[in-house]
Amino acid sequence: MAHDQFGGLTGWDLEGFHGGGDTEVWRRLGSHVVTVPDDERGEVTGVRFAVWAPNAKSVQVIGDFNWWTGDPMRLVPGSGVWATFIEGLGEETLYKFRIETADGTWIDKVDPMARFSEQAPTNASIVYESRYAWSDDEWMARRREAQAHREAMSIYELHLGGWRRNKSYLDLAEELVSYIKWQGYTHVELMPVAEHPFEPSWGYQVTGYFSPTSRFGKPDDLRHLIDKLHQAGIGVIMDWVPGHFPKDEWALGRFDGTALYEHADPRQGEHMDWGTYIFNYGRNEVKSFLVSNALYWVKEFHIDGLRVDAVASMLYLDYSRNEGEWVPNEFGGRENLEAIDFLRYVNRHLYEREPGVLMIAEESTSFPGVTKPVHQGGLGFGFKWNMGWMNDTLRYLQLDPIYRQYEHNLLTFAMVYAYSENFVLPISHDEVVHGKGSMINKVPQDDWRKFATLRAYYSFMWSFPGKQLVFMGCEFGQRPEFNESVSLEWWVSELWGHGGLQRLFRDLNMIYRSSPPLYRLDSDPAGFSWINADDNAHNVLSWIRHDGEGNHVACLTNFSPEPLRDYEIGLPLAGTWEEILNTDAPIYDGAGEFGNLGEVTAVEQPWGHFPARANVTVPPLGSVWLRRSDAQ
Repeated sequence: MAHDQFGGLTGWDLEGFHGGGDTEVWRRLGSHVVTVPDDERGEVTGVRFAVWAPNAKSVQVIGDFNWWTGDPMRLVPGSGVWATFIEGLGEETLYKFRIETADGTWIDKVDPMARFSEQAPTNASIVYESRYAWSDDEWMARRREAQAHREAMSIYELHLGGWRRNKSYLDLAEELVSYIKWQGYTHVELMPVAEHPFEPSWGYQVTGYFSPTSRFGKPDDLRHLIDKLHQAGIGVIMDWVPGHFPKDEWALGRFDGTALYEHADPRQGEHMDWGTYIFNYGRNEVKSFLVSNALYWVKEFHIDGLRVDAVASMLYLDYSRNEGEWVPNEFGGRENLEAIDFLRYVNRHLYEREPGVLMIAEESTSFPGVTKPVHQGGLGFGFKWNMGWMNDTLRYLQLDPIYRQYEHNLLTFAMVYAYSENFVLPISHDEVVHGKGSMINKVPQDDWRKFATLRAYYSFMWSFPGKQLVFMGCEFGQRPEFNESVSLEWWVSELWGHGGLQRLFRDLNMIYRSSPPLYRLDSDPAGFSWINADDNAHNVLSWIRHDGEGNHVACLTNFSPEPLRDYEIGLPLAGTWEEILNTDAPIYDGAGEFGNLGEVTAVEQPWGHFPARANVTVPPLGSVWLRRSDAQ
């Protein structure tokens, strides 16, 4: 052979992969169009294929270029990686790996490092090289300087296929960007976009970790969508699933006939609840694979943050297991020490490599220090979903108002631990599926009360310490549960109640983003003061948000169907307080009968721990926000 049979790949190139320290392994494994020296012709171009299969007897690459019959691959010296270079091949080539296991069985596998794949039900890997020219330099420069904890963050979570059916990445680059900009969210969060064969898994059962799903177009089309969001000033968070992967025989599971990416022992390597395999976080090559995957999305697709799915299932060896179904760690405990080390590794590495990136944990337990820096003994995430706040407030929301006075603590308890972590308040897809009911259908009584209560609830949420996340369709009160196979019911936003709620969300976002007291000190107790935490008799909560620079927003929410007139409150400053939000306003389909004529006057008379007091009207099942600054 006149040229290098491995396409320039050497055992030296793979040392980092085998040592757990190669965080850009997609550059070495998988398929790449490369040009290599040739003794006779100077150089030749083709595709280099490389795959990790250390326990295979032999490996072939099969594809449309050889009628799926197989070209032999060879072990790169000093590694468990098989590779070959095939001259003349280029982009759009379809291929798989045919692996002979130790017992002589042949299995066909898709490429774990494929950067593009066929759309289900077919699954071949596709040779792909990006040629995308980004236009988001301004956004990326600002991201590197960002201080997320001190900035506004309201996140719109969506499933690309269910937002509007049959829309491509390119369609969404127009329609989704326009809608998000109009609504005023700072970020979108995409449910997993990595390739997955089973649509009802919503992307949480990944078979192509480096391959954007081809349901909506090519990888560069997704880059275009992200670019357009960035140009519109909108950040992009992506759900990332390093906790488990499906058992499809053609994907990662038992890749070379042995447990390669997963633990061999089902007590460590299988999720019984989900019918999936668990990654072996202690194996160096698996660490290289997963950390590389996280960096790949951030670096190659300009993703601004990863929301890490099912962190609780990673942290505990006995997660959803009975006695005898799990293996204790080396100290006899239930913590998965290898997974903890891996999470610290990936968080530390991404924050070092890509300053300003967001790492967000979906973590439902009381595991300490999820958002504490790694060097201080924490896991190193930037934010954690506040599942306790979500569960408590939704329980309260579903109560008939007459019973809410007895469960007042459901709304106040979150302040006990509000500063133990950096929190995102999530009303996610998980809350509107599987019989839980849509948000509008969680609320008791008639439509007037349902919509008024939702307006009050979301205003309560947007003014509470923590960043906000809401799932698509909630912003206009969609009645059916989330169903990935149909579009949202956009037509209802033209109807009474639905349209008002949608307009409220727009104003919540606009007022929130223009009011630093509502976000600047989310992670600092100095940013919050109770006015009255104990008025359970009226189902009312009231507090002040501060920005540390002399600006204040007073937030009052009445979860009773009775209006409050001349409701006395304490305030930190005397003078005129502007009414910047009233959820009873006609524009939100409220009655328009219970307001403060645009302002409230506070007089210098002590009230509780405040130097001033005022009388306020708070609408039934409604919220009022008042704003004042020291400079006035």
